Amino acid sequence: MSDLLLPLIPVSDLRVGHFVLLDLGWMEHPFPRNSFRIGSERQIETIRALGLTRVRIDPARSDALTPEAAAHTSGAPGEAAATTTPAATAATQAPADTAAQQRAQALAEQRRALQRCERQYHEGARRYRALLDEMDRAPVAAGQQARALVDSMLSEIQDHGESAIRLLSDVQGDRAAQHAMNVTVLAVLLGRALGLEGEELEALGIAAFLHDIGKTRLPDLVRHKDDAFTAAQAKVYQEHVAHGVGLARAMGLGPIALQAIAQHHEAADGSGFPRGCRGEDMSRCAHVLALINRYDGLCNPLNPARALTPHESLSLLFATQKARFDPVTLNAFIRMVGVYPPGSIVQLSDGRFALVQAVNSARPLKPRVLVHDPRTPRSEALLLDLQAEPSLSIQRSLRADQLPRAALDYLEPRPRYCYFFERAVRPDSGPAGTPT
Repeated sequence: MSDLLLPLIPVSDLRVGHFVLLDLGWMEHPFPRNSFRIGSERQIETIRALGLTRVRIDPARSDALTPEAAAHTSGAPGEAAATTTPAATAATQAPADTAAQQRAQALAEQRRALQRCERQYHEGARRYRALLDEMDRAPVAAGQQARALVDSMLSEIQDHGESAIRLLSDVQGDRAAQHAMNVTVLAVLLGRALGLEGEELEALGIAAFLHDIGKTRLPDLVRHKDDAFTAAQAKVYQEHVAHGVGLARAMGLGPIALQAIAQHHEAADGSGFPRGCRGEDMSRCAHVLALINRYDGLCNPLNPARALTPHESLSLLFATQKARFDPVTLNAFIRMVGVYPPGSIVQLSDGRFALVQAVNSARPLKPRVLVHDPRTPRSEALLLDLQAEPSLSIQRSLRADQLPRAALDYLEPRPRYCYFFERAVRPDSGPAGTPT
Protein backbone atom coordinates (compact mmCIF):
# COMPACT_ATOMS: atom_id res chain seq x y z
CA MET A 1 0.00 0.00 0.00
CA SER A 2 1.24 3.52 -0.78
CA ASP A 3 2.08 5.62 2.29
CA LEU A 4 -0.44 8.16 0.94
CA LEU A 5 -3.25 5.68 1.67
CA LEU A 6 -2.12 4.66 5.14
CA PRO A 7 -4.39 5.63 8.04
CA LEU A 8 -4.02 8.82 10.05
CA ILE A 9 -4.71 8.67 13.78
CA PRO A 10 -4.76 11.39 16.46
CA VAL A 11 -1.36 11.92 18.05
CA SER A 12 -3.03 11.37 21.42
CA ASP A 13 -3.75 7.76 20.38
CA LEU A 14 -0.16 6.82 19.54
CA ARG A 15 1.14 3.72 21.32
CA VAL A 16 4.49 1.98 21.66
CA GLY A 17 4.71 -0.41 18.71
CA HIS A 18 3.07 1.87 16.15
CA PHE A 19 5.12 2.29 12.95
CA VAL A 20 4.80 6.01 12.19
CA LEU A 21 5.51 8.07 9.06
CA LEU A 22 6.09 11.75 9.81
CA ASP A 23 4.99 14.16 7.04
CA LEU A 24 7.75 16.62 7.94
CA GLY A 25 10.97 17.90 6.43
CA TRP A 26 14.27 16.30 7.39
CA MET A 27 15.24 19.05 9.80
CA GLU A 28 11.78 19.55 11.33
CA HIS A 29 12.09 16.67 13.81
CA PRO A 30 14.91 15.13 15.89
CA PHE A 31 14.54 11.52 14.72
CA PRO A 32 17.12 9.87 12.42
CA ARG A 33 14.37 8.92 9.95
CA ASN A 34 10.90 10.10 8.93
CA SER A 35 9.48 6.60 9.44
CA PHE A 36 10.17 4.26 12.35
CA ARG A 37 8.57 1.97 14.94
CA ILE A 38 7.89 3.70 18.27
CA GLY A 39 9.94 2.05 20.97
CA SER A 40 9.29 4.22 24.02
CA GLU A 41 6.85 6.65 25.61
CA ARG A 42 9.55 9.33 25.34
CA GLN A 43 9.37 9.12 21.52
CA ILE A 44 5.61 9.62 21.72
CA GLU A 45 6.12 12.71 23.92
CA THR A 46 8.62 14.06 21.36
CA ILE A 47 6.13 13.57 18.51
CA ARG A 48 3.41 15.36 20.50
CA ALA A 49 5.81 18.24 21.10
CA LEU A 50 6.18 18.73 17.33
CA GLY A 51 2.69 20.24 17.23
CA LEU A 52 1.14 17.59 14.98
CA THR A 53 -2.53 16.77 15.50
CA ARG A 54 -2.54 13.50 13.55
CA VAL A 55 0.15 11.15 12.35
CA ARG A 56 0.23 8.45 9.68
CA ILE A 57 0.88 4.85 10.73
CA ASP A 58 1.54 1.61 8.87
CA PRO A 59 -0.46 -1.20 10.50
CA ALA A 60 1.45 -3.89 8.57
CA ARG A 61 4.75 -2.78 10.12
CA SER A 62 3.36 -2.03 13.58
CA ASP A 63 3.68 -4.47 16.46
CA ALA A 64 0.55 -6.07 17.88
CA LEU A 65 -1.74 -3.26 18.98
CA THR A 66 -4.33 -2.98 21.69
CA PRO A 67 -7.98 -3.29 20.53
CA GLU A 68 -8.41 0.44 21.02
CA ALA A 69 -5.40 1.32 18.86
CA ALA A 70 -6.23 -1.28 16.22
CA ALA A 71 -9.68 0.26 15.82
CA HIS A 72 -8.04 3.30 14.26
CA THR A 73 -6.69 1.22 11.37
CA SER A 74 -10.03 -0.18 10.24
CA GLY A 75 -11.52 2.91 8.69
CA ALA A 76 -11.00 4.58 5.34
CA PRO A 77 -7.37 5.14 4.36
CA GLY A 78 -5.98 8.42 5.61
CA GLU A 79 -8.61 8.88 8.33
CA ALA A 80 -9.20 7.66 11.86
CA ALA A 81 -11.83 4.93 12.14
CA ALA A 82 -15.40 6.14 12.17
CA THR A 83 -17.77 5.25 14.97
CA THR A 84 -20.24 3.71 12.52
CA THR A 85 -19.69 0.19 11.24
CA PRO A 86 -18.80 -0.49 7.57
CA ALA A 87 -22.18 -2.19 7.11
CA ALA A 88 -24.05 0.84 8.41
CA THR A 89 -22.02 3.15 6.19
CA ALA A 90 -22.70 1.02 3.11
CA ALA A 91 -26.43 0.96 3.85
CA THR A 92 -26.73 4.72 4.09
CA GLN A 93 -24.26 5.83 1.43
CA ALA A 94 -25.01 5.79 -2.29
CA PRO A 95 -22.31 4.31 -4.57
CA ALA A 96 -21.92 7.65 -6.36
CA ASP A 97 -21.31 9.40 -3.06
CA THR A 98 -18.73 6.80 -2.10
CA ALA A 99 -16.89 7.21 -5.40
CA ALA A 100 -16.91 10.99 -5.02
CA GLN A 101 -15.52 10.73 -1.51
CA GLN A 102 -12.80 8.31 -2.64
CA ARG A 103 -11.83 10.66 -5.43
CA ALA A 104 -11.76 13.66 -3.09
CA GLN A 105 -9.61 11.72 -0.65
CA ALA A 106 -7.23 10.60 -3.41
CA LEU A 107 -6.95 14.18 -4.67
CA ALA A 108 -6.22 15.47 -1.17
CA GLU A 109 -3.51 12.82 -0.71
CA GLN A 110 -2.04 13.68 -4.11
CA ARG A 111 -1.81 17.33 -3.13
CA ARG A 112 -0.26 16.50 0.23
CA ALA A 113 2.32 14.26 -1.41
CA LEU A 114 3.36 17.01 -3.82
CA GLN A 115 3.45 19.59 -1.04
CA ARG A 116 5.63 17.27 1.03
CA CYS A 117 8.08 16.84 -1.85
CA GLU A 118 8.19 20.58 -2.50
CA ARG A 119 8.64 21.38 1.18
CA GLN A 120 11.59 18.99 1.49
CA TYR A 121 13.10 20.20 -1.78
CA HIS A 122 12.93 23.85 -0.74
CA GLU A 123 14.31 23.00 2.69
CA GLY A 124 17.28 21.36 0.98
CA ALA A 125 17.77 24.40 -1.27
CA ARG A 126 17.59 26.68 1.77
CA ARG A 127 20.21 24.61 3.55
CA TYR A 128 22.46 24.78 0.49
CA ARG A 129 22.36 28.58 0.56
CA ALA A 130 22.98 28.61 4.30
CA LEU A 131 25.93 26.25 3.83
CA LEU A 132 27.51 28.60 1.28
CA ASP A 133 27.21 31.43 3.78
CA GLU A 134 28.88 29.37 6.50
CA MET A 135 31.63 27.48 4.66
CA ASP A 136 34.24 30.25 4.99
CA ARG A 137 33.56 30.88 8.67
CA ALA A 138 33.08 27.27 9.75
CA PRO A 139 33.98 24.88 6.91
CA VAL A 140 33.91 21.69 8.99
CA ALA A 141 30.44 22.53 10.33
CA ALA A 142 29.29 23.23 6.78
CA GLY A 143 30.56 19.82 5.70
CA GLN A 144 28.72 18.18 8.58
CA GLN A 145 25.50 19.92 7.52
CA ALA A 146 25.88 18.57 3.99
CA ARG A 147 26.47 15.07 5.33
CA ALA A 148 23.44 15.26 7.64
CA LEU A 149 21.17 16.36 4.79
CA VAL A 150 22.39 13.61 2.45
CA ASP A 151 22.11 10.97 5.18
CA SER A 152 18.50 12.02 5.80
CA MET A 153 17.73 11.72 2.09
CA LEU A 154 19.32 8.29 1.88
CA SER A 155 17.42 7.07 4.95
CA GLU A 156 14.13 8.17 3.45
CA ILE A 157 14.92 6.59 0.08
CA GLN A 158 15.81 3.36 1.84
CA ASP A 159 12.49 3.41 3.69
CA HIS A 160 10.60 3.82 0.42
CA GLY A 161 11.65 0.50 -1.08
CA GLU A 162 10.80 1.56 -4.63
CA SER A 163 11.12 5.30 -5.28
CA ALA A 164 9.49 7.49 -7.89
CA ILE A 165 11.09 10.59 -9.38
CA ARG A 166 8.58 13.43 -9.02
CA LEU A 167 8.35 16.62 -11.07
CA LEU A 168 7.75 19.67 -8.86
CA SER A 169 5.47 22.52 -9.82
CA ASP A 170 6.81 25.26 -7.56
CA VAL A 171 10.20 26.05 -9.09
CA GLN A 172 10.86 29.65 -8.11
CA GLY A 173 14.12 30.46 -6.37
CA ASP A 174 17.88 30.34 -6.64
CA ARG A 175 19.12 28.46 -9.71
CA ALA A 176 22.38 27.31 -8.12
CA ALA A 177 20.56 25.78 -5.15
CA GLN A 178 18.04 24.11 -7.46
CA HIS A 179 20.84 22.66 -9.57
CA ALA A 180 22.49 21.27 -6.43
CA MET A 181 19.23 19.64 -5.32
CA ASN A 182 18.35 18.26 -8.76
CA VAL A 183 21.79 16.71 -9.21
CA THR A 184 21.78 15.28 -5.69
CA VAL A 185 18.36 13.66 -6.02
CA LEU A 186 19.05 12.08 -9.40
CA ALA A 187 22.64 11.09 -8.54
CA VAL A 188 21.78 9.20 -5.35
CA LEU A 189 18.88 7.41 -7.06
CA LEU A 190 21.13 6.43 -9.95
CA GLY A 191 23.96 5.42 -7.62
CA ARG A 192 21.55 3.19 -5.72
CA ALA A 193 20.33 1.66 -8.99
CA LEU A 194 23.96 0.87 -9.85
CA GLY A 195 24.47 -0.93 -6.57
CA LEU A 196 26.39 1.75 -4.68
CA GLU A 197 25.76 1.64 -0.95
CA GLY A 198 27.10 2.68 2.41
CA GLU A 199 30.01 5.10 2.48
CA GLU A 200 30.30 5.24 -1.32
CA LEU A 201 26.66 6.21 -1.83
CA GLU A 202 26.86 8.79 0.93
CA ALA A 203 30.02 10.26 -0.64
CA LEU A 204 28.27 10.46 -4.01
CA GLY A 205 25.37 12.37 -2.47
CA ILE A 206 27.66 14.82 -0.69
CA ALA A 207 29.75 15.36 -3.83
CA ALA A 208 26.61 15.94 -5.88
CA PHE A 209 25.31 18.47 -3.37
CA LEU A 210 28.63 20.36 -3.24
CA HIS A 211 30.06 19.81 -6.74
CA ASP A 212 29.69 23.46 -7.83
CA ILE A 213 30.73 25.26 -4.64
CA GLY A 214 33.95 26.32 -6.36
CA LYS A 215 31.92 28.69 -8.54
CA THR A 216 31.58 30.98 -5.52
CA ARG A 217 35.26 31.81 -6.03
CA LEU A 218 34.80 32.93 -9.66
CA PRO A 219 34.01 36.42 -10.96
CA ASP A 220 30.33 36.85 -11.82
CA LEU A 221 31.16 37.19 -15.52
CA VAL A 222 32.47 33.62 -15.81
CA ARG A 223 30.48 31.87 -13.10
CA HIS A 224 28.16 30.18 -15.58
CA LYS A 225 29.39 28.46 -18.71
CA ASP A 226 28.75 30.33 -21.96
CA ASP A 227 29.61 29.19 -25.47
CA ALA A 228 30.67 32.79 -26.17
CA PHE A 229 33.55 32.61 -23.67
CA THR A 230 36.98 33.59 -24.91
CA ALA A 231 39.77 31.07 -24.35
CA ALA A 232 40.90 33.04 -21.30
CA GLN A 233 37.38 33.14 -19.83
CA ALA A 234 36.91 29.42 -20.43
CA LYS A 235 40.14 28.73 -18.56
CA VAL A 236 38.99 30.79 -15.57
CA TYR A 237 35.63 29.03 -15.59
CA GLN A 238 37.32 25.63 -15.49
CA GLU A 239 39.16 26.67 -12.34
CA HIS A 240 35.93 26.27 -10.37
CA VAL A 241 36.71 22.55 -10.16
CA ALA A 242 40.01 23.12 -8.32
CA HIS A 243 38.38 25.74 -6.11
CA GLY A 244 35.63 23.26 -5.27
CA VAL A 245 38.09 20.53 -4.32
CA GLY A 246 39.93 22.92 -2.04
CA LEU A 247 36.75 24.04 -0.30
CA ALA A 248 35.54 20.44 0.03
CA ARG A 249 38.85 19.39 1.56
CA ALA A 250 38.54 22.21 4.11
CA MET A 251 35.07 20.88 4.95
CA GLY A 252 36.59 17.54 5.85
CA LEU A 253 35.19 15.50 2.96
CA GLY A 254 36.69 12.09 2.32
CA PRO A 255 38.65 10.91 -0.74
CA ILE A 256 35.64 9.41 -2.59
CA ALA A 257 33.72 12.70 -2.52
CA LEU A 258 36.82 14.74 -3.33
CA GLN A 259 37.59 12.64 -6.41
CA ALA A 260 33.99 12.89 -7.64
CA ILE A 261 34.06 16.68 -7.33
CA ALA A 262 37.45 16.82 -9.05
CA GLN A 263 36.14 14.75 -11.97
CA HIS A 264 32.56 15.97 -12.38
CA HIS A 265 33.46 17.66 -15.69
CA GLU A 266 35.63 14.84 -17.01
CA ALA A 267 34.40 12.56 -19.82
CA ALA A 268 34.88 8.90 -20.65
CA ASP A 269 36.35 9.77 -24.06
CA GLY A 270 38.94 12.14 -22.57
CA SER A 271 37.22 15.33 -23.83
CA GLY A 272 36.43 16.74 -20.40
CA PHE A 273 38.31 19.05 -18.06
CA PRO A 274 40.42 19.94 -16.14
CA ARG A 275 42.72 16.92 -16.72
CA GLY A 276 41.18 15.21 -19.74
CA CYS A 277 40.82 11.94 -17.84
CA ARG A 278 39.50 8.93 -19.70
CA GLY A 279 36.81 6.62 -18.40
CA GLU A 280 39.13 4.08 -16.80
CA ASP A 281 40.69 6.85 -14.70
CA MET A 282 37.34 8.09 -13.36
CA SER A 283 35.68 6.78 -10.22
CA ARG A 284 32.20 5.23 -10.25
CA CYS A 285 30.84 8.25 -8.41
CA ALA A 286 32.46 10.60 -10.93
CA HIS A 287 30.79 8.77 -13.82
CA VAL A 288 27.39 9.23 -12.16
CA LEU A 289 28.00 12.86 -11.25
CA ALA A 290 29.31 13.82 -14.70
CA LEU A 291 26.23 12.34 -16.39
CA ILE A 292 23.64 13.84 -14.06
CA ASN A 293 25.35 17.23 -14.08
CA ARG A 294 25.24 17.29 -17.88
CA TYR A 295 21.61 16.13 -18.00
CA ASP A 296 20.42 18.86 -15.64
CA GLY A 297 22.47 21.42 -17.55
CA LEU A 298 20.61 20.54 -20.75
CA CYS A 299 17.21 20.70 -19.05
CA ASN A 300 17.95 23.85 -17.03
CA PRO A 301 20.51 26.03 -18.83
CA LEU A 302 21.22 29.60 -17.75
CA ASN A 303 19.15 30.84 -20.69
CA PRO A 304 15.70 29.19 -20.45
CA ALA A 305 15.17 29.73 -24.18
CA ARG A 306 17.85 27.10 -24.82
CA ALA A 307 16.34 24.48 -22.51
CA LEU A 308 15.61 21.04 -23.90
CA THR A 309 12.73 18.93 -22.67
CA PRO A 310 13.78 15.99 -20.50
CA HIS A 311 13.01 13.62 -23.39
CA GLU A 312 15.12 15.73 -25.78
CA SER A 313 17.96 15.90 -23.26
CA LEU A 314 18.01 12.15 -22.79
CA SER A 315 17.85 11.58 -26.55
CA LEU A 316 20.75 13.97 -27.12
CA LEU A 317 22.91 12.27 -24.50
CA PHE A 318 22.30 8.87 -26.05
CA ALA A 319 22.38 9.83 -29.72
CA THR A 320 25.26 12.31 -30.03
CA GLN A 321 27.13 12.42 -26.70
CA LYS A 322 27.17 8.76 -25.77
CA ALA A 323 30.97 8.51 -26.03
CA ARG A 324 31.33 11.07 -23.20
CA PHE A 325 29.73 8.78 -20.64
CA ASP A 326 30.35 5.38 -19.14
CA PRO A 327 27.97 3.04 -21.01
CA VAL A 328 26.91 1.13 -17.90
CA THR A 329 26.04 4.39 -16.12
CA LEU A 330 24.20 5.84 -19.11
CA ASN A 331 22.17 2.70 -19.69
CA ALA A 332 21.26 2.51 -16.01
CA PHE A 333 20.10 6.14 -16.11
CA ILE A 334 17.86 5.49 -19.10
CA ARG A 335 16.41 2.43 -17.38
CA MET A 336 15.76 4.51 -14.25
CA VAL A 337 14.02 7.53 -15.78
CA GLY A 338 12.51 5.78 -18.80
CA VAL A 339 12.31 7.12 -22.31
CA TYR A 340 10.03 9.92 -21.08
CA PRO A 341 11.48 11.39 -17.86
CA PRO A 342 9.34 13.61 -15.60
CA GLY A 343 8.64 16.90 -17.33
CA SER A 344 8.29 15.32 -20.79
CA ILE A 345 5.29 16.45 -22.83
CA VAL A 346 3.68 13.45 -24.52
CA GLN A 347 0.75 12.30 -26.59
CA LEU A 348 -0.97 9.11 -25.45
CA SER A 349 -2.06 6.27 -27.70
CA ASP A 350 -5.67 7.48 -27.45
CA GLY A 351 -4.66 10.92 -28.79
CA ARG A 352 -4.78 12.88 -25.54
CA PHE A 353 -1.93 15.19 -24.50
CA ALA A 354 -0.23 14.80 -21.13
CA LEU A 355 2.70 15.92 -18.99
CA VAL A 356 4.78 13.23 -17.27
CA GLN A 357 4.73 13.96 -13.55
CA ALA A 358 6.29 10.93 -11.84
CA VAL A 359 8.33 7.93 -12.93
CA ASN A 360 8.72 4.81 -10.82
CA SER A 361 12.44 4.12 -11.12
CA ALA A 362 11.73 0.37 -11.06
CA ARG A 363 8.95 0.54 -13.71
CA PRO A 364 9.87 3.55 -15.86
CA LEU A 365 7.87 2.75 -19.00
CA LYS A 366 4.55 3.38 -17.28
CA PRO A 367 4.77 6.81 -15.61
CA ARG A 368 2.07 8.84 -13.89
CA VAL A 369 0.87 11.67 -16.10
CA LEU A 370 -1.31 14.77 -15.95
CA VAL A 371 -3.77 14.43 -18.82
CA HIS A 372 -5.37 17.39 -20.59
CA ASP A 373 -9.07 16.98 -19.79
CA PRO A 374 -11.29 20.01 -20.51
CA ARG A 375 -14.02 18.47 -18.35
CA THR A 376 -11.89 18.66 -15.21
CA PRO A 377 -10.19 21.80 -13.85
CA ARG A 378 -6.44 21.30 -13.65
CA SER A 379 -6.49 21.86 -9.91
CA GLU A 380 -8.94 18.97 -9.56
CA ALA A 381 -7.19 16.52 -11.89
CA LEU A 382 -5.95 13.20 -10.58
CA LEU A 383 -2.78 11.88 -12.14
CA LEU A 384 -3.30 8.95 -14.49
CA ASP A 385 -1.15 5.96 -13.56
CA LEU A 386 -0.25 4.19 -16.79
CA GLN A 387 0.77 1.12 -14.79
CA ALA A 388 -2.94 0.58 -14.16
CA GLU A 389 -3.89 1.15 -17.81
CA PRO A 390 -2.40 -1.75 -19.83
CA SER A 391 -4.23 -0.69 -23.00
CA LEU A 392 -2.83 2.85 -22.85
CA SER A 393 0.72 3.90 -23.70
CA ILE A 394 2.80 6.92 -24.69
CA GLN A 395 2.85 7.40 -28.44
CA ARG A 396 5.36 10.23 -28.86
CA SER A 397 7.11 13.16 -27.21
CA LEU A 398 6.35 16.79 -28.02
CA ARG A 399 7.76 20.25 -27.42
CA ALA A 400 5.60 22.89 -25.80
CA ASP A 401 5.21 24.77 -29.10
CA GLN A 402 3.68 21.66 -30.68
CA LEU A 403 0.76 21.54 -28.25
CA PRO A 404 -2.67 22.95 -29.11
CA ARG A 405 -3.25 26.17 -27.19
CA ALA A 406 -5.86 24.66 -24.89
CA ALA A 407 -3.58 21.77 -23.94
CA LEU A 408 -0.63 24.14 -23.42
CA ASP A 409 -2.64 26.35 -21.07
CA TYR A 410 -3.89 23.32 -19.15
CA LEU A 411 -0.63 21.39 -18.76
CA GLU A 412 1.48 24.51 -18.08
CA PRO A 413 4.95 23.13 -18.93
CA ARG A 414 7.52 24.83 -16.70
CA PRO A 415 10.62 26.72 -17.85
CA ARG A 416 12.62 24.85 -15.19
CA TYR A 417 12.57 21.20 -14.29
CA CYS A 418 12.98 20.38 -10.60
CA TYR A 419 12.86 16.88 -9.15
CA PHE A 420 12.42 15.14 -5.85
CA PHE A 421 11.63 11.57 -4.84
CA GLU A 422 8.63 9.93 -3.25
CA ARG A 423 7.46 6.41 -2.46
CA ALA A 424 6.43 4.70 -5.68
CA VAL A 425 2.71 4.13 -6.11
CA ARG A 426 1.75 0.57 -6.96
CA PRO A 427 -1.12 -0.08 -9.38
CA ASP A 428 -3.22 -1.81 -6.72
CA SER A 429 -2.72 0.83 -4.04
CA GLY A 430 -5.52 3.21 -4.94
CA PRO A 431 -7.33 5.12 -7.67
CA ALA A 432 -5.50 4.88 -10.97
CA GLY A 433 -6.06 8.48 -11.96
CA THR A 434 -8.30 10.67 -14.01
CA PRO A 435 -11.37 9.09 -15.57
CA THR A 436 -11.04 8.08 -19.20
